[in-house]
Amino acid sequence: MVERALSLGDAEGLDAVTIRRLAHELGVTPMALYWHFKNKELLFIGMVDRLMAGVAIDIDPTGPWQVRLRAQAEALLEVMRAHPCMPGLLEVTDKQRSENFALATETALRLLVLGGFTLDHAYTVAVYILGGVRTLVANEPGCPYGVPREMAAEWQRANKLRMASFPPDRFPHLTEFGTSPDAEPDLAEYYTFGIDLLMAGIEAMALRR
Repeated sequence: MVERALSLGDAEGLDAVTIRRLAHELGVTPMALYWHFKNKELLFIGMVDRLMAGVAIDIDPTGPWQVRLRAQAEALLEVMRAHPCMPGLLEVTDKQRSENFALATETALRLLVLGGFTLDHAYTVAVYILGGVRTLVANEPGCPYGVPREMAAEWQRANKLRMASFPPDRFPHLTEFGTSPDAEPDLAEYYTFGIDLLMAGIEAMALRR
């Protein structure tokens, strides 16, 4: 049921995820599903719990804290890229009611405390990591969040035209980029650089402590 709800949310958005719709697609009555989740809020928590299962794991309990924290951030990134509905789920759901979300938070806090952060600062950094990964996914080059994939090429063309239309005497770099040949974005490089940037900031702050 949760897997079907995630598939529906990824394809059509969270508004499409209802108990009645799921019951129809699974060929059962709505009452049969209420045995598993009493309402939509609990279903959403179950969806978050499923998504966060792989993020909650500390993959190498004996390794350096920053390597383990990076692995957790990369696991979160992988899940968010695979499930477009996840950012919305995290916004509308009481996340801490998901055991796996709580475990992922606990893991991040433990690693950050190992890195020298106070617990208060560790929590702030953990929130920053979550927001930073969400921002990376939302601003993926070539197809920003909210733009359907089939409209990506048109969006890119319009975006380049807007940049090219600026006065070149005031915006020389912007207009040069707007008139440059289109190139397929290197998503692997984009995401690696983004995680590098997040971790570099965290590690630099840890060293200052």
